[in-house]
Amino acid sequence: MSMQNAAILSKPNAARAIGDSRGVRWVLTGVALAFLGLFLFVPLVAVFVEALKKGLWAYLQSFSDPDARAAIGLTLTTAGIAVPLNLIFGVAAAWAIAKFDFKGKSVLTTLIDLPFAVSPVISGLIFVLIFGLHGWAGAWLAEHNIKVIFAVPGIVLATVFVTFPFVARELIPLMQSQGTEEEQAALVLGASGWRMFTRITLPNIKWGLLYGVILCNARAMGEFGAVSVVSGHIRGQTNTIPLYVEILYNEYNFVAAFAMASLLTMLALVTLAAKSAIEWKFADEPSKCSGTQREDRRI
Repeated sequence: MSMQNAAILSKPNAARAIGDSRGVRWVLTGVALAFLGLFLFVPLVAVFVEALKKGLWAYLQSFSDPDARAAIGLTLTTAGIAVPLNLIFGVAAAWAIAKFDFKGKSVLTTLIDLPFAVSPVISGLIFVLIFGLHGWAGAWLAEHNIKVIFAVPGIVLATVFVTFPFVARELIPLMQSQGTEEEQAALVLGASGWRMFTRITLPNIKWGLLYGVILCNARAMGEFGAVSVVSGHIRGQTNTIPLYVEILYNEYNFVAAFAMASLLTMLALVTLAAKSAIEWKFADEPSKCSGTQREDRRI
């Protein structure tokens, strides 16, 4: 059989394979969309439907309660402290792991992943064991009138612990892939360590850094397990938004509960939009800044 005849005979099989692959693709796409609609879109819509069930005025009134304002303020305060701390730690840890070789490097990398492996509830119990009234440091703290557990410091500590991997884990693979050639060139040209960081390292990691900060902030504002253990659920003092939502729901105040939950839902949507935008920008960055252009950047 000639090759021309073989090609002719193979065309129907190829067309059938293309048709089958298209059918499979449409089936898989339909299953994925149905799954997302059932488990993502419907719950999101349900939150806002329940929050607005008694009208816009009742929805807005839910935020005028002093306890609601206190929960929002505490959530913003906690995130405002935890995120900058994790930003500093994440950059320092990623720079050390990606740019230097030292003893204990693998141990440091493992410790960074620890909050991913430990349940948030266990994390909160660890802080109670250390700083609680009957904990290891509890007696000393009580003598000096320092309150950590069932107070804002405990909430901040628990939030920092569960969120500190996010920035570091975004930056470590990025900085490892970039290597150390540019930093070494900057040092050879006489740049100081700070100037090298601000003019070489930081511009190269800016999108990955922002990506990690956004994820860290979303987790900090939505954390429930660890914060629930160390907070004590004191109204107007130690309730963050997730804890306050639980209290309202248990009291059958559904409109107020879903109204507060809608804040976290909007945070999730904004985070998703920002995450997608940064992923697009970060993917487009290498095409805008080639290795030759980066070497020509002024130090």
